[in-house]
Amino acid sequence: MTSHPLIILRGNSGCGKTSTARLLQRQLGYGAMLVSQDMVRREMLRVKDSESNPAIQLIYDLCMYGNNVGYAVILEGILSNKRYGTMLHQLLNDFQGEKLIYYFDVSFKETVRRHATKPNAHEFGESEMRQWWKDQDILGVPGE
Repeated sequence: MTSHPLIILRGNSGCGKTSTARLLQRQLGYGAMLVSQDMVRREMLRVKDSESNPAIQLIYDLCMYGNNVGYAVILEGILSNKRYGTMLHQLLNDFQGEKLIYYFDVSFKETVRRHATKPNAHEFGESEMRQWWKDQDILGVPGE
């Protein structure tokens, strides 16, 4: 792996993206930047996940900032192809360095089971997760 990769972790809610991203950031140490879709959209900007939400551009800008200052960048989130695909393709094109992209293909039943063990399990449940569920929402880029 080069010293400053872009690592994208995508998948449905409850599949392990955030836990994996945090572990990876700790393993990579200082100089590894974690950009979380939930953190940017829900906590920083407090916007709904529409196709034109400003979090899409901010996620791109944060990742490119990390690239410009020489950080390894880990981007994690559901990052649906429909809403985030154009930005993700642009990011993969513009980012200088190795690019690694992973789609977490975990069954709906397993994501519901995992969600029940999370501290925020009370915030939403199986019915909301079913509404958000996207089966095989891959980008179709090489190496994904």
